[in-house]
Amino acid sequence: MYYHYYSSADWEKIMAFSANRETPFLVVLLDKVQQKYQEFRRYFPAAKIYYAVKANPEIEVLSVLRDQGSCFDIASIFELDRMLELGVSADRMSFGNTIKKARHIRESYEKGVRLFASDCEADIRNIAREAPGSRVFIRLLMDAVSSDSDWPLSRKFGCQPRMSADLMILAADLGLEPYGVSFHVGSQQREIPAWEAAIAQVQLLFDSMAKKNIPLQAINMGGGFPADYLVKANPLSVYAEEISRYLSQYFGQSIPEIYLEPGRGLVGEAGVLVSEVVTIAKKTKTDLRRWIYTDVGIFNGLMETVGESIKYPIYAEKSGDTGDVIIAGPTCDSMDIMYEHFKYQLPLSLESGDRLYWLSTGAYTASYSAVEFNGFPPLKTYCL
Repeated sequence: MYYHYYSSADWEKIMAFSANRETPFLVVLLDKVQQKYQEFRRYFPAAKIYYAVKANPEIEVLSVLRDQGSCFDIASIFELDRMLELGVSADRMSFGNTIKKARHIRESYEKGVRLFASDCEADIRNIAREAPGSRVFIRLLMDAVSSDSDWPLSRKFGCQPRMSADLMILAADLGLEPYGVSFHVGSQQREIPAWEAAIAQVQLLFDSMAKKNIPLQAINMGGGFPADYLVKANPLSVYAEEISRYLSQYFGQSIPEIYLEPGRGLVGEAGVLVSEVVTIAKKTKTDLRRWIYTDVGIFNGLMETVGESIKYPIYAEKSGDTGDVIIAGPTCDSMDIMYEHFKYQLPLSLESGDRLYWLSTGAYTASYSAVEFNGFPPLKTYCL
């Protein structure tokens, strides 16, 4: 039974709220969001915490973090506007997406944003033209270490160290402030040494830039901090202890400013996705595995099950003997199969209409949900 992921009081609250409510929907426990933010503050006391809005952009979630004093990593002008509407000043935001239109750079600058991430010459020139004098993080390509994570962020983002150095020189020549180096070790990164490999590269860049009279001030470590799914991760305190050791090892007493952009690691465990079994089928009379079709799938909340990358704990109210299952979503798309190869087991007594609870689904579920694929509406979210 998986409800040990939550306190008995939290579980009772989820069950009471969910009763007789049409599925599928996501329940987010705001007190768990607040507790996790406080953990980040406690274990990384010197770091600036910029919550990655894309992980879960619900107004109530953002409001809790705003009131806790969090800063925010935005990926688009639309996220910027949402934060401004919530009364968050632009100096608490960083435009962390390296892919952005020139006019959106200008608009964010006009609204007060002065911190941007970049990884290519064209973007640097756009920032210099549309957001003059701004601070920039140059993002490193973390191909090797990212591939060890459950949800890699390789290839698309960042550039090699030599190009990073060239971009910093260009940024300085164009009147920008090369503020530091950013990296991302991959989402749901359980291998802590990935941070050491990244920090080692960053230290070399700091040294090379200092020789060119470009003193860098900060390291943006991005996200990557994991949530607990079927495969549990080390406590956040262990990550903090090891990362602190790596920083001391490579920077000694001159540790730069540290920026963190947690998303999944901050809100992932706060969510429970409630779904219903639509039907149960076998493909042959002798088939040993049942197909469990649910009213939630890849296109309306479970995008991160693509390739069976993220393995959510699933709790069924039915009990008794269990058997192997294939779990699939409700759409007319053969890609809409969440788990076929990993051996999930669910009760043999499971029937149509029974509920399944997907735990640790607070991040990258509702925000990944399609608008109207097969006519299904986006996943609803309720904050308690």
